[in-house]
Amino acid sequence: MKAAKFYKAKDFRMEEVSAPAVKPGHAVVNVEWIGICGSDIHEYVAGPLNAVPGTIMGHEFSGVVAEVGEGVTNVKVGDRVACINLDVCGECKYCKAGQRNLCAKMGIDGYGLLGFTADGAFAEQVLLEAENCIKIPETLSLEHAAMVEPGAVTLHAVNKSRLTEGKTAAVFGAGPIGLLLVIMAKAKKASQIIVIDVAEDRLEMAKKLGATTVINPMKENAVESIKELTDGGVDVAFEAAGVQPTFSAATKCLAKNGELMIVALYEKEVSLFPLDLTMGEAIISNSFCYSEEFPEVIDIYASNIVDLDLLITKKIMLDDLVEEGFETNLNDKTHIKILVTPKQSNL
Repeated sequence: MKAAKFYKAKDFRMEEVSAPAVKPGHAVVNVEWIGICGSDIHEYVAGPLNAVPGTIMGHEFSGVVAEVGEGVTNVKVGDRVACINLDVCGECKYCKAGQRNLCAKMGIDGYGLLGFTADGAFAEQVLLEAENCIKIPETLSLEHAAMVEPGAVTLHAVNKSRLTEGKTAAVFGAGPIGLLLVIMAKAKKASQIIVIDVAEDRLEMAKKLGATTVINPMKENAVESIKELTDGGVDVAFEAAGVQPTFSAATKCLAKNGELMIVALYEKEVSLFPLDLTMGEAIISNSFCYSEEFPEVIDIYASNIVDLDLLITKKIMLDDLVEEGFETNLNDKTHIKILVTPKQSNL
């Protein structure tokens, strides 16, 4: 079968590889759609970072079950599925507590993330544990199902946070993760969802997805505006940009007992002035990946709370992954989510 293998920065190779063989407890899935994630682009630009050279990348994906191994009962051939990319031990204290994202063996003994430490979905087929195949309803398209994984990342952050119905939220950064945070905050019935970004087209998209207010910090003081809008500060600020200016602004715009929830993966250290938090007893929390959120994300998507097609700005063939995918993402910042398919019939 055809697959895109990662070797180093700017070195993805389309190769013919053997189709995966099914084994007990696993399923082979015919890949339908794969989303290009920011972490994939980081590997393309500066890798290897987390991806093992020679690995088939791709971790945001949907497909149709092609074959199941011995002992599999949760899915059958022909089932349409969204796919979890966490390959964990299932036996450590974190896995047993439902915190699969914190598996003690992550990165050890072959455990880790499909698309980084094991072969992922930039291919025609992928092998994964059957329990990581989550059936989707007929009302949910396979394109939208490919966005369940990043949706789970954002829902995990929202569920971990102090954001509940009627509380206020600020989202710093309106990239794909920031925009999905808007959707999840809307699903949780936040009273205000304030989005901060320097790109006007992203701010317009945020409004379409449910933001109540958008702020361009190049045009106004974001902290002052947020405090004015929320009577002194926001209940939860989600930091999805990963740079010093947004980190600092997020710490300064919190209400008393407010929370800064870090969702971004930072490339550089940032500084903190603790007094910005101490006097109001505000806290900083962190969110990594997801644990058990797939079913809830599927329900949110299937409810048609927003038009998910707004997030899909381009669809391409697997053969065009580098030029039409990675390079387009780097050179044209208007794109939000580019979906990739190995099947010509999907386009």
